[in-house]
Amino acid sequence: MRLKFPFSRRQRRWLAGLLVPAVAAVIVASAAPATLGQSAPDTEIRGTWLTNVDSDVLFSSQALRKGLNRLSATNFNTIYPTVWQGGRTLYRSEVAERTFGLALDPELDGRDALRDAIQQGHQKGMAVIPWFEFGFMAPPNSRLAQQHPDWLTQRRDGTKVEGSGDRARVWLNPFHPQLQQFILDLVTEVVANYDIDGIQLDDHFSLPVEFGYDERTARAYRRDTGKLPPADPHRQQWVSWRADRITEFVGRLVDEVKRIDPDCIVSVSPAPQEFARSKHLQDWSRWRERGYIDELVLQLYRSDVSRFRSELGSEPLQQAKADIPVAIGIISGLKQDTTPLPKLQAQASAARQEGFDGISFFFYESLWVWGNAPELSRMRALHQLFPQPAQRPSLPAS
Repeated sequence: MRLKFPFSRRQRRWLAGLLVPAVAAVIVASAAPATLGQSAPDTEIRGTWLTNVDSDVLFSSQALRKGLNRLSATNFNTIYPTVWQGGRTLYRSEVAERTFGLALDPELDGRDALRDAIQQGHQKGMAVIPWFEFGFMAPPNSRLAQQHPDWLTQRRDGTKVEGSGDRARVWLNPFHPQLQQFILDLVTEVVANYDIDGIQLDDHFSLPVEFGYDERTARAYRRDTGKLPPADPHRQQWVSWRADRITEFVGRLVDEVKRIDPDCIVSVSPAPQEFARSKHLQDWSRWRERGYIDELVLQLYRSDVSRFRSELGSEPLQQAKADIPVAIGIISGLKQDTTPLPKLQAQASAARQEGFDGISFFFYESLWVWGNAPELSRMRALHQLFPQPAQRPSLPAS
């Protein structure tokens, strides 16, 4: 026999969204004091990334409301919603429309996901920091890559595609003036037109070390050094030249962002420094030294807690921590590989014990939907971690 409900499906979903905070309050009231939360600071970044892959949270106002209710009820204070992913924008972009003829990801059915996230996030008292997830990367079949093939770079053997199937990617040439202007325009468009708290660049605002062998870049390198790019992409002068050019561009970008909005947080979420520079030409430690970073959210995605704890002590990370707010990115799971709750708690506790300024989980969906633990258990675990609200850290004076 099929049960009949007195409400429509839409009404039931709406009621469920209202019940989430109420259920969370019951959990908090009934939970025993937790050692995890006893030392929880009252100033801390508590974030999560909102994606449009393997997640529905950004695809409707209703799903977003449900998600933000969950996050608010468990005392999160920051969201990083993706806005540049797969060669498409999740906001209505005049820059994207004039560049490759598509103003908004068609899967959003005309809805501006960023504007919705800002409105709902600010209503919950959360900082909203749009995440330019794809950086210098695009799918090979994207309109951007198809209409601007001269913006792509390549390996020494002339190949351009990295990965395969749905994960196939090409890399946009970060040394190409027109591509640089496109990225500048894309980011500053958001800063100028939306009531955001900051912008975030991640590990894709970079270039894999094997790339950069296109003719334009080779000519520029020869002009500056008198040499052709070496066969070995890891040769130090060649690595440094490319990393330095990316650093210069980041400086231009930050200058433009701050010109429009001096209070806009520039958040960077890279891999650890040694890997980032040697494998992806992303010298974020230099960016930090030059004052380009207001907030660092290091992606420390490790399955082994001992290794995770050890890497918290790296010299570049400790230097950054002494200079700017630094949070630690923790992987809460992927679709086929969720992280057990005790491991999440152990890693978060380790980051706190080492004096970092917060935590951000990658990503929202794996905090709530996947894995063996039911939703109420997940809410209880997050309440143990974040038992009371917290303010975000203040930024150092310029």
